[in-house]
Amino acid sequence: MDVLVTGGSGQLGRRVVPLLQQAGHAVRQMSRRGAGPGGVRADLATGRDLPAAVRGVDVVVHAASDPRGDPWQVDVAGTRRLVQALDRGRLQHLVYVSIVGVDRVPWNYYRAKFAAEQVLLASGLPVTLLRITQYHHFVDEMLATARRGPVLPVPMGWQAAPVDVGEAAAFVAEVASGAATGDVVEFGGPEALSAADLARAWAAAREPGVRVVATPLPGRLSAAFREGGVLPGPGAARGRRTYAEHLRGA
Repeated sequence: MDVLVTGGSGQLGRRVVPLLQQAGHAVRQMSRRGAGPGGVRADLATGRDLPAAVRGVDVVVHAASDPRGDPWQVDVAGTRRLVQALDRGRLQHLVYVSIVGVDRVPWNYYRAKFAAEQVLLASGLPVTLLRITQYHHFVDEMLATARRGPVLPVPMGWQAAPVDVGEAAAFVAEVASGAATGDVVEFGGPEALSAADLARAWAAAREPGVRVVATPLPGRLSAAFREGGVLPGPGAARGRRTYAEHLRGA
């Protein structure tokens, strides 16, 4: 099949592309710069070059996102532009890479991802909404950012099920090669851990001597994380590589 991967240069996209190629698909990786093998240039935020980038595609893996910028412009309006540009007569499957908990966690970025899901469900296109938990390297970045000298404060009671990005990419490629479900599919890490447990494991491996302090945080957002809002449901597919194995490089 002819597959387009939006966000092809991102952490997930650049791992998905070679897996799809190994499966025999012709793959284009779309980004604003269009760099790399098979790179095509298009901008979801403006729609520039989008019709040319999607021309003739059978399958789209929609992994582009803008969590640090304006997700309503890129993730929501950009998804709407993508829907309008696609050839409905040719498209067989659109896989949207979302996040576990977008329907439960009251955070602006998650709300934007959930709104993008609704755009796709209302489009009439053959879609699969693939919600994934946080990647191991993302947890590393968050903990490194939260550290304050010899102290690492973390929210008390927050839970997560981080997953290996390579395993997530393999699952995305598998889903993209199959038929659209028209619904939500979840993929998460092998175990649910508290923020304090994750922080202690990270500190022991990367910053020995740092003291982890769990601090209660009020509010609806914190309550959603404490109540398992970002944990996959009982029927979710699971990766195997644990966060401890990630820290050991195993």
